Amino acid sequence: MSKKSGLSFLWLSAVAFVVDLLTKYIVVQKFDLYESVNVLPVFNLTYVRNYGAAFSFLADHSGWQQYFFILLALAISGMLVYFLAKNNAQQKIQNSAYALIIGGALANMVDRAYNGFVVDFFDFYWDIYHYPVFNIADIAICIGAGLLALDAFKSEKKKVQDKQAEKCGQK
Repeated sequence: MSKKSGLSFLWLSAVAFVVDLLTKYIVVQKFDLYESVNVLPVFNLTYVRNYGAAFSFLADHSGWQQYFFILLALAISGMLVYFLAKNNAQQKIQNSAYALIIGGALANMVDRAYNGFVVDFFDFYWDIYHYPVFNIADIAICIGAGLLALDAFKSEKKKVQDKQAEKCGQK
């Protein structure tokens, strides 16, 4: 009997991918560039273009960064698909994390390859201070990273508990 791999979590990648690209499409169709609609006292929907990576990292370069980020997204996604294939389906937190990162990375990659930039639109602020504008793919990647941290913490805690139980069993 073969065990089910973590590849069964790729549906989560597909959901993140489709929701991200759909929301970006809606923003591009309904908003002019830099148009902003106030939703809450601390939140706007604002259409901006990000030519770099997180927080517009490398955005002011001559264009080589676009290809670098496309290759990086493909490499990371490929590596994470490999990890999913190696994982047992029971590793739910880690598999969910990998799947969310894959979906977000590939969605931003497609946006970058098609447009030459990434569409961002979630604009949170306080007074005059704005957090960098972001999108659904960025949320998926951040949740995935948080889940990996949680999984690492839980794994370490389990190792400590197992060692303590082992010591108690030996005495």
